[in-house]
Amino acid sequence: MDGKFDAILVGAGHNALACALHLCARGWRVGVFEQAPEPGGAVRSGAYTLPGFRHDFAAMNLSLFAGSKFHGDYAEELARNGLEFVPVDRPFASVFEDGGWLGVETDAAATRARIAELSEADAQTWDRLSDAFPGEAEHILRLLGAPMKINAFASFLVKVLRAKGLRGSLEFGRFLASSPRAWLEETFEHPKVRALLGAWGMHLDYAPDISGGAVFPYLEGMAGQAFGMVIGKGGADTVTRALVSAIRARGGVVECSAPVARILHSGGKASGVELADGRRFAAGRAVIAGVAPGALVRLTGGTGKPAFDGKMTRFSHAPGTMMLHLALSDLPDWRAGEALRRFAYVHLAPSLDQMARTYQQARAGLLPDEPVIVAGQPTVFDDSRAPAGQHVLWLQVRMVPGEIQGDAAGRIAARDWETAAEPMAERVLDILDGYAPGIRDRILARHVVTPPMFEAANPNLVGGDQICGSHHLSQHFVLRPAVGAADGSTPIRNLHMTGAAVWPGAGTGAGSGYLLARKLGGK
Repeated sequence: MDGKFDAILVGAGHNALACALHLCARGWRVGVFEQAPEPGGAVRSGAYTLPGFRHDFAAMNLSLFAGSKFHGDYAEELARNGLEFVPVDRPFASVFEDGGWLGVETDAAATRARIAELSEADAQTWDRLSDAFPGEAEHILRLLGAPMKINAFASFLVKVLRAKGLRGSLEFGRFLASSPRAWLEETFEHPKVRALLGAWGMHLDYAPDISGGAVFPYLEGMAGQAFGMVIGKGGADTVTRALVSAIRARGGVVECSAPVARILHSGGKASGVELADGRRFAAGRAVIAGVAPGALVRLTGGTGKPAFDGKMTRFSHAPGTMMLHLALSDLPDWRAGEALRRFAYVHLAPSLDQMARTYQQARAGLLPDEPVIVAGQPTVFDDSRAPAGQHVLWLQVRMVPGEIQGDAAGRIAARDWETAAEPMAERVLDILDGYAPGIRDRILARHVVTPPMFEAANPNLVGGDQICGSHHLSQHFVLRPAVGAADGSTPIRNLHMTGAAVWPGAGTGAGSGYLLARKLGGK
């Protein structure tokens, strides 16, 4: 053996790094091995266009991390190691084809006034939801942060029943099972209000008609007004850099460009890893795989339980994502008005029907004719990301197929992403130009990231799936990634999983990593 650790982590995504830091704090000797040249997985940043322009590779919104239990416990240590947040008081807006817009900000009166211009009834509904949000958020966040074990889940249900009674508990369960469209259409009357909130479902593979997705538009809308948003100073990788620095300061090892070729195990017990360069490291207490479920089977050569391995290989991934990173001479000149230049996110998702059509096209392997576009304007709040007076634009294109079977618009003949990237990027810019005329004249440089490029950079992003697995009810809660594995357990003793494929799933909240670390190392 070339070395020995108490715990070895495969992959340096933020969940694995959070897990590693907590174990280090509990006195464990920890080694983290990452196949990429830099740590962070989807939470990293770089100068992908021109020197001086800092772009977030995938994740931009760090609100979940800033508000997480993990950050609450380690905030002081991470700050000492360089973590810096930038608060955002105007988190998101949507633009519409008629030239109108609607946005949510922490100024509750301003948000309400915009909604009231469309519908006084919806404004009154918004008031009721806002007033009830602190109490409802307590239940929802308790569920989303709880270990998915029978005793923890039962305890949650008892607390809800006591607080809400039987009728209220049944209504709460109905809400959790509802699709975004079902909840939005029964709650709001104006289609623009529905679209404003419904766009958030597309961030987590919840198209308007997918059951179980209502909670995310609700949470993002209410939390956006109550708390705003948080982004990273200089880039989302402030999280990654602080985590790595803190781990190393505690004596842990984080090594990049060090792909793990095999997880070593015998007699039903994990004992270490073998790297692609032939080095072997022993793990006395745990091997923790921050990998997509299918990769676990490959790295172990099979866990010895065919039923479990079958579930891992059949784990369902969401459609892909395409990114355009733009260096700009100035912010977009939004046709809807100057005010949109003050928001962190601008959704180009004008209706629930358009979102549903886009999702179905991507699922069918078609390049969508009108993809949902999330335009991130981080330099509005963090001018350190670009030279003075200039900006970056973060364009997230949801959804696109990982493998192209055709083009819904019938105009792109390419069936491989290497050839389709540029014409699809032009389609995205054409759509953006319709909402922000002259945008091409402001582009100094651009960098396109296709689904295969995402997967090549981070194998967990299978087919460009940025959330490492669909969150549909068939693989959510106690079913993520499979029954009996929602706490990261595997059939091999001392081998555990973490990452977005494990409950509570995607996002930057470090939930699966911290839950596992507390299970292994204590609270």
